[in-house]
Amino acid sequence: MAARSNQTGNQGSAQDQMVAGSAWMTAGSIFSRILGAVYIIPWNIWFGAFYLQGNALYGKGYNIYSFFLIAAIAGVPSAIAKQVAHYNALNEYGISVRLYKRGLEIAIVTGISIALLMYFGAPLFTGGDAHLVSVLHSLAWAILIIPTMSLTRGYFQGFQQMAPSAISQFVEQLVRVAYMLITAFIIMRVLNGNWVTAVSQSTFAAAIGALGGLLILGVYYWRRRHYFRDLVANSNNELVVPANQLYKEIIAQAVPFIVLGAGITIFQLIDQYTFAPIMHMAGTYTDAHLNDLFALFGVNANKLIMITISLASALAVTVVPLLSESYTRGNKSEISAQLSNAFLMFEFVMIPSALGMAAIAGPLNLVFYGRSHAALAASILAFSSYLSILLGLYTVVSALMQGISQNKRAVRYFLVGTVVKFIVQWPLVYFFGAFGPLIATGIGFTVTCYLIIHSLDVQFGINFAHIAKKTNGILLTSIGTYVLARLVAWIGAFSGSQGRVVNFLIVMVAVIVAGYFYVYVVLRTRLADSILGPRIAGLRRRLHIR
Repeated sequence: MAARSNQTGNQGSAQDQMVAGSAWMTAGSIFSRILGAVYIIPWNIWFGAFYLQGNALYGKGYNIYSFFLIAAIAGVPSAIAKQVAHYNALNEYGISVRLYKRGLEIAIVTGISIALLMYFGAPLFTGGDAHLVSVLHSLAWAILIIPTMSLTRGYFQGFQQMAPSAISQFVEQLVRVAYMLITAFIIMRVLNGNWVTAVSQSTFAAAIGALGGLLILGVYYWRRRHYFRDLVANSNNELVVPANQLYKEIIAQAVPFIVLGAGITIFQLIDQYTFAPIMHMAGTYTDAHLNDLFALFGVNANKLIMITISLASALAVTVVPLLSESYTRGNKSEISAQLSNAFLMFEFVMIPSALGMAAIAGPLNLVFYGRSHAALAASILAFSSYLSILLGLYTVVSALMQGISQNKRAVRYFLVGTVVKFIVQWPLVYFFGAFGPLIATGIGFTVTCYLIIHSLDVQFGINFAHIAKKTNGILLTSIGTYVLARLVAWIGAFSGSQGRVVNFLIVMVAVIVAGYFYVYVVLRTRLADSILGPRIAGLRRRLHIR
């Protein structure tokens, strides 16, 4: 009986840790993503007629950069978080510190190597767009800094300390956006300069932002240095792990993180390099027109849905160390409970967010991107919003597999989904145009997610009946949220305005009305309590909901 009580307590503690960690990471991610989207409005205005071309160039450069960045980081931050949590669970904090130092060495070496490759090899990755060379040169500088910053975030996460990561992430984005807007205004409005130069400075902002984020992490580490030293001093110090073995552990854990972490980016790169050739086969289109279409589905919509996907990413980062601890202890029932919690927390935030964005796609697109291709852009954004549920699910389930050391299997399942994406890409793009890549991405990730979830169920027994019961409540409430948001957008459309101010007001009213409805229902029905734990009762009292 005592053992059962202790087990229940452990599961409750794990749930509390997951909720608290997710709260920090979600806040950091969502504020960062909002900043990363809001800058579009003035950026768009200042670029004027060059906006769509500039945004397409920016998006193409960032897709390539993202892939190189993942290779440079080499999955080390997530691997460090996982392995640090593993050794911490064994009370071997000294090994965790050594692991961090060895990982830092790897991150610095790979960062320098990949930055040099990206800088000097830039002409090889442009796909025929000469403007991309200067953009890739400016982005290479960020790769020198970000691996060290990301690795340190992983170290904090391994100790279940999510605040430093979340705050540094926000500061990084704040500094980056500030630099982007200042340089864009000066180059395009004050100096009447070249739009390619402005885009290059906007991408160089990634390096400036990384310096800001790294500085915040350094301050946190300095303030908590005595805490880390005390943990090391009170470690068991029973395990002896040679330096070579630490290197091997980091690399063995990191390589799968490269593939899985780059999953969405890899799919975007497939779209970037195949969309125009397939469309040229389908009809007579100019390169400028195809660039505009790519900007609509591959850049514009993507930036907005990444706000909601960041919720799933924040959850994924939180789950990995917790699962790793349970896996180290060999507690299958605890793992099963954590899997259920992870799926429910994902649904709880992702489904209403995605449906809500789809409901207000029209006015939301006008606020951020103006009137260019307004009807088509709104349709693509709505479709992408539904698709974001699958992208977010992939982010979570791939992290779950990594947390239980099923890295190779997760990579195999991703490769299967990638093959499916390649197979269906050509016919779908040929017949459905700008929607084709999105449909192909959805099919590919559906296959990968199914294979991973099936594998988790076979190994640990996912309680689908328990999840389904609460999912029904989440889904019904989310549909109600969608209907309310859609109704507000429909009423607002009678204004006939395509201006940013009016549509911003429509979006805000829809968010407030539909958002309050969702919060009220999940609190009133106690659905939030069953998913997020008893602490949520405090919010219900503050909102005077019985």
